[in-house]
Amino acid sequence: MQDKIFNFVIISHIDHGKSTLADRLLEITGTISKSKMKEQFLDSMDLEREKGITIKMHPVRLVYKNYILNLIDTPGHIDFSYETSRALACCEGAVLLVDVKQGIQAQTLFNLEQAQKQGLAIIGAINKIDLASQDQINEAKKELSVVANIKEAEILEISGKTGQGVPELLEKIVEYFPAPKLPPRHPEAEPKDLGRDASLGVQHDKTGVSDSFKALIFDSKYDSFSGVVAFVKIFSGIAKRGDKISFFAGKCQSEVKEVGYFTPGLFPTEILKAGDIGYIKTGIKEPAKVKVGDTIFGQNEAYRISDNTFKPLAEYKEPQPVLFLSLYPAIADEFDMLKDALLKHKLNDPAFDFQIESQMALGRGFRCGFLGSLHAEITVGRLKNEFGLDLIATSPQVIFRAILKNGKEVEVSSPSLFPDPSITQEIQEPMVKVEIITPNQYFGQLFKFFPQFEIVLENTQSLTNEKSLLVAKAPLREIISGSFYEKLKSSTQGYASFNFEQIGHQKSDLVKVDVLVAGEKEEAFAKIITKEKAYSEMKKFLEKLKEVLPPQQFALAIQASIGGKIIARETVAALRKDVTAKLYGGDVTRKKKLLEAQKKGKQKLKNRAKVNIPAQVFLDVLK
Repeated sequence: MQDKIFNFVIISHIDHGKSTLADRLLEITGTISKSKMKEQFLDSMDLEREKGITIKMHPVRLVYKNYILNLIDTPGHIDFSYETSRALACCEGAVLLVDVKQGIQAQTLFNLEQAQKQGLAIIGAINKIDLASQDQINEAKKELSVVANIKEAEILEISGKTGQGVPELLEKIVEYFPAPKLPPRHPEAEPKDLGRDASLGVQHDKTGVSDSFKALIFDSKYDSFSGVVAFVKIFSGIAKRGDKISFFAGKCQSEVKEVGYFTPGLFPTEILKAGDIGYIKTGIKEPAKVKVGDTIFGQNEAYRISDNTFKPLAEYKEPQPVLFLSLYPAIADEFDMLKDALLKHKLNDPAFDFQIESQMALGRGFRCGFLGSLHAEITVGRLKNEFGLDLIATSPQVIFRAILKNGKEVEVSSPSLFPDPSITQEIQEPMVKVEIITPNQYFGQLFKFFPQFEIVLENTQSLTNEKSLLVAKAPLREIISGSFYEKLKSSTQGYASFNFEQIGHQKSDLVKVDVLVAGEKEEAFAKIITKEKAYSEMKKFLEKLKEVLPPQQFALAIQASIGGKIIARETVAALRKDVTAKLYGGDVTRKKKLLEAQKKGKQKLKNRAKVNIPAQVFLDVLK
């Protein structure tokens, strides 16, 4: 029945209507009844509905006529591209969706390139045609045809909102997309020893590797009763309850507790066979042992581990974070709760990484790695919503590289790791290639603010008569800042989009700036920035800190310094008690005497006192 199964994804830029199209597919195929239907049905998280974007991939099994369609709805934002890449590895086709008014955008190009690298069949579709004229539809089709190399006549016109053209899309899917590929049977695939392996106690399958179980994990989640639930694509063999399975990268074994598919909830079934997309309840209670991208295999493949002939379905690669920030529990006693929450969250979000760290001001916490600023924002939001945690988050920092004078290379992911200048030869920062797609009329506005973010334009390509692709080079620290995205959108009235990828490191004039409160360094406030921008950025930071720092009984100095040299300063005025209120007359010297005594007392207090900064201050300043 493998020729009746079609596995596909919907890919596009953010806000082009993927989730709305998925709603119509659920309706037309009868997967969800109209009485239970709601907008963006697959976007089940509160944060997804609040922000109106897809954050997690969502698999669902559709039954259309006598066909099984396994759909994976993917995120569109660049920070969640790792989600999309894992979905592509499990599919044979992709529906490339383009908003008729916004046209091709940067993430559309990136997702298209990834799908083409995987060798997926592509169906082009123009969405939201109910909101556009025929001329706009024709222009969008022409643009998609040029960029994706698809004939205009083959591009479908649909409306995810009204359902127009969606039945034709379903017909095109079963007609155009290939069925899952099964591993071939050939003499070279036969096991060398067809008897019983005494060391493993395994009876080898004499029909060849095509009947040996192999599955790729593309997602997972934690269940308090069933342990880790692995979302898998079965590439060969079958999986059923009671089977013994092993994990290649995780190097562990377990017994299958349950198998099933997505409706989109978990629906148990007797077996999963080659070509199916479904889930396996592993019973494993340690989340770190089940890794997304890992290969699960059965007993018939176990002997290949011992003689090094086993080949995993995909090369397992840990996603590399591009920026870090620290998370601390607002209540110190909740450290273990935060640790448990991070372990469970990582199971559902493999692009997330963390390790323990501690600071005098904040106590014990975790240094966390992310794929972008939105990824960090969403993760912190999920930890608060799903686990009920009150968190303090520091400002994000990219990973720099320090070349020491002894030739050693050191990664710097936080100011506390910044090496002493006396032993440092140079500091390098990550650079990115930025691709910006914009209407031609906004060229002038873009060129004006490029220098502000150290963006160097390298190439310009015309996509259509009205839209172009700008290729530039810039420091990653500038691109991940929220101000760059806001400036890009405001300068182009929201029509421009961008995508970026890392291209290596470059020498940069970076310094560590310390913040002193009453003469004491507060490591949580330290920053790594360029020497050129140190004064302007730290002046703004100190002004913000001054507004939220509680006043003391004495004048409180807050300073920014580089290597002991003060570059900026603000002063929080002292709380003052009117010590002369009790006077009702007499000589003026009495008043002066009281004021002088107050002045001396404040100076003595200033010399002895230690300022305790409330947790809320860190939360307000560093968020």
